[in-house]
Amino acid sequence: MEKIILLAGKGVSTNIVYNYLSKFYEIEKVILEEPPSRLQLIRKRIKRFGFYKVAGQLAFQTVVAKWLTITSRKRKVEIIKEYHLDTSPPPQSKTLPVNSINDRQVIDYLIKTQPKLAIVNGTRIISRKVLDATGCTFINMHAGITPKYRNVHGAYWALVNNDRENCGVTVHLVDPGIDTGKIIYQSGINPMKEDNFVTYPLLQVAEGVNLLGNAIKDFFNNQLEFQSGSKESHLWYHPTIFQYLYYRLFRGIK
Repeated sequence: MEKIILLAGKGVSTNIVYNYLSKFYEIEKVILEEPPSRLQLIRKRIKRFGFYKVAGQLAFQTVVAKWLTITSRKRKVEIIKEYHLDTSPPPQSKTLPVNSINDRQVIDYLIKTQPKLAIVNGTRIISRKVLDATGCTFINMHAGITPKYRNVHGAYWALVNNDRENCGVTVHLVDPGIDTGKIIYQSGINPMKEDNFVTYPLLQVAEGVNLLGNAIKDFFNNQLEFQSGSKESHLWYHPTIFQYLYYRLFRGIK
């Protein structure tokens, strides 16, 4: 059985990816990074976007997103059951906790184990030093159709833009850019009226793990092929509370 490693952030999507892939492949190790410092993130965002926009984003995350999470519990359970998703965490014996996916500890592990393939899910941007540490190929599952919906909340922004055909998920090679690697597979999702900002990602993961499995199979069979993406390329960020309320009230996007 071919061995792979998983570079991941903490969360339900990582649990789903691990449990799906471990049915078909041996996961040598799950390198699990801590979330970045919230204070550092806020400072960086303020420098880039200004205080008022960041305050609006924080208001959305702390008020609206939390409210949606509470009120969407039933829908999440429905999706998990419908797609037969396993959300249990990886065994501790399989995990290697790190502060950042770009730590020297990760580079040392890659050099020591020389994996052929690393699957990426929910990490911060991986540095060139990590990507170039060995001859390992890195494949990421991104919650959006690239390059048109790079960075975060790709399904939500596609719906806001009335761009339902580009509401979906992408599996691509990882390069030093933000979701700019060569596209392997893409597929759309079909949100229902009961879905919203916090359930779109779960639908994307449910669709994406199948694509990821196909990409891994292609890789080990030396059959990887790449698709051309949209000519448009955009980075998307967290909505502010004002943006969310506007799009919900006037466009019905939840």
